[in-house]
Amino acid sequence: MAIRGVLEVRDEEENDQRLKNIEIAILEGLSKGLDELVKNRYAEGERLVVSIGRHLDEIDSLIAEAFSIDEAQPAVILKRMREQINSLANELPALTEERLAQEAAILAVKADIREELDRISAHVEGGRELIESGSPVGRKLDFLCQEFNREANTVCSKSSDLNLTRLGLQLKAVIERLREQIQNIE
Repeated sequence: MAIRGVLEVRDEEENDQRLKNIEIAILEGLSKGLDELVKNRYAEGERLVVSIGRHLDEIDSLIAEAFSIDEAQPAVILKRMREQINSLANELPALTEERLAQEAAILAVKADIREELDRISAHVEGGRELIESGSPVGRKLDFLCQEFNREANTVCSKSSDLNLTRLGLQLKAVIERLREQIQNIE
């Protein structure tokens, strides 16, 4: 203890002032850090809005394409039924055109995806409204993605057209990318 610099005695006022200076520096640093955090979160939010908007636009475009494919479904089903019946003509009793049309209509009703496409379109609009609301929407958008997936799965399961099935799979991929972006939202 007799060696100089090993032990220093300071005035208590000097110690208190030093602690106050440290506290002020810490609070200033914390304040600047929080300001930067808020600024960066707003910037990230703006980027997410753009990204989510693009995903919703892509879903809209796929829905429009699916509607155009779906319009041809009844004719495709009727044609396929005719081909199948013609190939089995020797084994089955003859079917009248009226009966064939009835069966094709029943299959077309079962394969109709317009209701699912309408719901997906409504969900897209709901998503846009949520984003524009400005309130915390992370959980709501996550739930909306679950609904998107349900409808896309139904479209794929009802599809009797290869192009429609591919489109349904593209739709599911876009929905998954949208869901990943939504995970970054509060």
